[in-house]
This record gives sequence, structure tokens and C-alpha cells, in this order.
Amino acid sequence: MPEGEGGKGAGLREAEALLARLWRDYVAITPQAQRIHALLRARGERFRNDHVALRGFDVAPIGLETLERPFLELGWEPAGAYDFPEKHLFGRGYAHPSGALPRIFLSELRTGECSRELRAAAALIAARVPRGAAPRELLTRRPSWPPIPVELYERLLAESEYAAWVAAFGIRANHFTVHVNDLATFPGLRELARFLEEQGIRLNGEGDVVKGSPELLLEQSSTIADRVPVEFAGGVLREIPSCYYEFARRYPDPRTGELYQGFVAASASALFESTDVRHHRAGGAGSPAT
Repeated sequence: MPEGEGGKGAGLREAEALLARLWRDYVAITPQAQRIHALLRARGERFRNDHVALRGFDVAPIGLETLERPFLELGWEPAGAYDFPEKHLFGRGYAHPSGALPRIFLSELRTGECSRELRAAAALIAARVPRGAAPRELLTRRPSWPPIPVELYERLLAESEYAAWVAAFGIRANHFTVHVNDLATFPGLRELARFLEEQGIRLNGEGDVVKGSPELLLEQSSTIADRVPVEFAGGVLREIPSCYYEFARRYPDPRTGELYQGFVAASASALFESTDVRHHRAGGAGSPAT
């Protein structure tokens, strides 16, 4: 049924179905997301998702050019490119012209700027993706590839937390984001952050709990990633940081009068730290799962 006539277009329904699947996979390893939802709903809040982020390597078929294809097919359009030279990352934002769907942020590790061992590991992982898998299937297939050895995870972790995360968790949503502009019981993002910390939820304090500013047209904050058991090769279990939940407040762009639609590279770089094991107790790849 056409949009605006009692139903949604098929493309919009497909896009929502994909987002719903990504959300289910995300909350399965991010229990704090459900708790935060419950806390906000208890205050009567209703809110949308601001954006969804996924990570990959710049190696086919798990690079940005492949991962963006399902979103482009479902109507999202490129809306900005971002460089993170210190982390050897490249990212791209996507917006949906309907305004009814969240933004998408895809990033990839530039393996050519990394060690020979990391490049070899990324190539091996990419080669273990099932042949012929459609791009949309790559976003939802669980697991994305067979479990890696925990020793490889540890070696990757020593060089790049981002690489270790992708190798361990595969292609999946790394975070979802509360659109703070929708919230009625918090004057701003800092008040929301204070409330969450009072509830015992740890936030990423890299630089400041609130990244960005009204002058930059975007403020962001995020939790510290949940720690969950992951099965590595040979049935070895380790608890490692999984995903985090983000919060974004957008400000009107004086050039258009509309809310700013992009991202701020410096803030995003700090938010990448939300999955870093430094924020968790010491123990290398993590303590054995219990």
C-alpha cells in the first residue's frame, strides 16, 4: 500500500525489517540497552533511534563498498565522509530522504596502514565469509564467520581494539543511538548523562562525558560497552566488551534551519573508545566466562 495512504511502501517496510533484525542481534549482546529503554519509558519518554553504526575491514566482501549496498538499495543516501587517521579508519554517513528512518554510519579499518599480521588476519577472515552470500545476508548472518582463536584476538587487540572487535563479533550493529531531541524530561544531554550515571550506568568519559557542542551542531555521549561471553575457536569462552548505547542531541544548522544531519569526526573518534578493554578490569582478552 503506498505511503501516506494507510500503509507504508514496500521499501520502507523492508528497511524497517532490516533495522529490526539488527536491533535484535544488538540487544542480544547489549543488555544495558533494554535497561536504559525501561528507565526512560518509566519517565514517560518516547524516542526514536538517531543512527546505527556498523564496523568492517576494507577487504571484500566485508568492506564499506559491500556493507553499504543494502542500505543504498533501501533508499539511504551518502551524507558525508569521515577520516580517523590515528585509528586508521574511514567512515561514511547515510541519511534516508523520508526522514522516517535513522541515519547509518559505516566504518572500515584501513588494513593497508596496519601490520603485516593484521592484514593477513583480515584477509583470512574475509576469505571465511560464505561464498555467494548476498550483501544483506552479511549484515544479519550469525555468526559472520567461524570463531577465531582467542590468541589471534589477543594479538589483534594489542594493535587495534577495532580490529579485535570486528574479528570477534563479526558484521553487526556496534551501537544504536537515542535521539535526545525527542526526550521531554531532560533539558539536555548532560542532564541525561547525569541521570544514567545515578542509575549505575557507566559512561565513556574520554575527554568529557559529553562530546561535541552546540557550536558544532551535535552533542554525543555513550555508555561503556557491556561485557559478554564470546566463544572462540575450540569452544574457548572469554568475556570481552561487546556493544555500547549512544545518545545524540542535534542542533539546527543556521544555513538550512534544519537539524544538523552529519557527524563530528573528533567526537566519533572518542566514542570508538567505548568498546576499549581499558575501560574494563585488567586481564588481556578478558577473564574466562562463568
